[in-house]
Amino acid sequence: MAHIVILGAGTGGMPAAYELRAKLDKSHKITVVNAVDYFQFVPSNPWAAVGWRKREDITLPIRPHLAKKGIDFIGERVDRIDAEGNQLQLANGEQVAYDYLIITTGPKLAFDEIPGAGPGGFTHSICTIDHAERTWADYQEFIKNPGPAIIGAMPAASCFGPAYEFSFIFNKDLQRRKLRNKVPLTFVTSEPYIGHMGLGGVGDSKGMLESDLRNNDIKWICNAKVTKVEDGKMFVTELDEAGQVKKEHELPFKFSMMLPAFKGVDAVAQVEGLCNPRGFVLIDEFQRSKKYRNIFSAGVCVAIPPVEVTPVPTGAPKTGYMIESMITAIVHNIAAELEGKPADAKGTWNAICLADMGDTGAAFVALPQIPPRNVNWFKKGKWVHLAKVAFEKYFMYKMRNGTSEPIYEKHVLKALGIERLEK
Repeated sequence: MAHIVILGAGTGGMPAAYELRAKLDKSHKITVVNAVDYFQFVPSNPWAAVGWRKREDITLPIRPHLAKKGIDFIGERVDRIDAEGNQLQLANGEQVAYDYLIITTGPKLAFDEIPGAGPGGFTHSICTIDHAERTWADYQEFIKNPGPAIIGAMPAASCFGPAYEFSFIFNKDLQRRKLRNKVPLTFVTSEPYIGHMGLGGVGDSKGMLESDLRNNDIKWICNAKVTKVEDGKMFVTELDEAGQVKKEHELPFKFSMMLPAFKGVDAVAQVEGLCNPRGFVLIDEFQRSKKYRNIFSAGVCVAIPPVEVTPVPTGAPKTGYMIESMITAIVHNIAAELEGKPADAKGTWNAICLADMGDTGAAFVALPQIPPRNVNWFKKGKWVHLAKVAFEKYFMYKMRNGTSEPIYEKHVLKALGIERLEK
């Protein structure tokens, strides 16, 4: 009997637990370890931040849903991974031994890299449901006395989609409240151009998103290096294509949401030989640690190099389809090893994203994620908004019921008119 421990219970960890339980013999034990006792559907946080969703709509308690499938759960923070001894050290002092470890922790939010940034400073976040709820609380005060707003992404950010989403959702909500005319809105991003997305652009993402920003009276600053944030003021150094200073900005604001750069969580980052300097797990083509052969990893916490060098550092995103395929590969490989077969399944670096824009949306497919590509596709329409709502409902249904089917392969690709993506 093997004990497989999954560290992290997000959009990678929970599906991993369900897929493993469906794949493996009942003699094998599966345990999920997570710092909090609830699952949160992070892609819906932009809606929660303007009051379009409530916490109970996009969260659920982990333990009872895993228990229905015979999966154990420990709701404790992991302070240390003893990779040589195959053990986790929990915050309460207990230890958990494992035969296989799957790391799906997501990222550490590196607000501390920019003085004054983040929920502990002067900007908001939508990276967690707690952050989104705090953003919503302050947004309600903001609309009583509106003024300038800044939305965007900090230097070294890699997840730009939610920044674009929130800017358009914020814009739409203000329009519905008849307050948009009182809020000058600026999109500040470390991307070299609008629509880069950390991917070098996808299709005509640059032209389409620039057009949407103009049509909604949203100004923008690219190659933006935020250096510090003070109460009501953001300091931004704008660079040119050669990385030289083009202009210094002091931008006033009464409300701001800025996505941070990501790093690896402390317990993972401090394991010798497991991670790169930013704390992301170094994996081979089979999702396995390059040093520890019984450790696998998937999702935002894995190391993927930037698509290209940019004047202000940008990272490569890890989208839902990519995470799903990584998890499926890990499950296949662990099952194969337990049967004495070689681990030969590979995840994909194909990117698919559904981005909501308030009452419309944008979808893109980049295959592979790093150019040149076989598929380079970007489309807009109200259907994307509806598809994202449907995706949210179905994913929450899947988490409640322990369904192990891959959502992207079975549903999202079909909805986009793509029957299958090559691996």
